[in-house]
Amino acid sequence: MDSAAARRSSGGIWEGLYRVIMRRNSVYVTFVVLGAFAGERIVDYGVHKLWEYNNVGKRYEDIPVLGQRQSEE
Repeated sequence: MDSAAARRSSGGIWEGLYRVIMRRNSVYVTFVVLGAFAGERIVDYGVHKLWEYNNVGKRYEDIPVLGQRQSEE
């Protein structure tokens, strides 16, 4: 009997997560919105860095003579 009560009171990581985040709707919605925003920023940064790594030397900034006029001397 004591072990069942101890197990119930200690909970676990899911019980703690429920107590902190999912018990109130306003906290849960805020957590989801901020998580989606942070996740979008992380994925965008990663994809941008991957695209730059794969296109080194092919970008407009990497071509030194682009945008310069030839001298007519």
